[in-house]
Parts: sequence; C-alpha cells; structure tokens
Amino acid sequence: MSAHCMLTGAQPGFGNRISHSHRRTSRRFDPNIQSRRYWLPSENRHVRLRLSTKGIKTVDTIGVEAAVARIRARGVRI
Repeated sequence: MSAHCMLTGAQPGFGNRISHSHRRTSRRFDPNIQSRRYWLPSENRHVRLRLSTKGIKTVDTIGVEAAVARIRARGVRI
C-alpha cells in the first residue's frame, strides 16, 4: 500500500540520514497514514478511507459527505 492520503494528497518526502561521522544515506519521511471507516448516509454504506492525521481532522471539520466529494474530485475511486 502506498503512503498517500486520499484527501490531502500527502505523500512521502525524501531526505538524508546523517550519521555521527556525517555520512549521508537516503531516507523517507512518511506521512502518518491511518485507515478509517466512515458511514456515508447518501449511499447508505460504509467507506474505508486511507487518510493522514491532518485528513482525519479535515473530515471531522467539513463532514464525510464533503470530504468524499473532494476525494472524488481528485479522481480517486471510492
């Protein structure tokens, strides 16, 4: 599974690990992705969304209906 948020589009960032001797190696900064199940009243079913923690807070603020509309506007199939 990819580390992408369905709502905000958050994806991994890349950088370097720097050791004590200052050698640099590649690393990934993954977003905090959680799988949440929401009830979608308009379709009378549950939907499972893979969201970052910021995306979860956004759903709490705008509601699941508006969030699903935004996700579908981004072209993601639910």
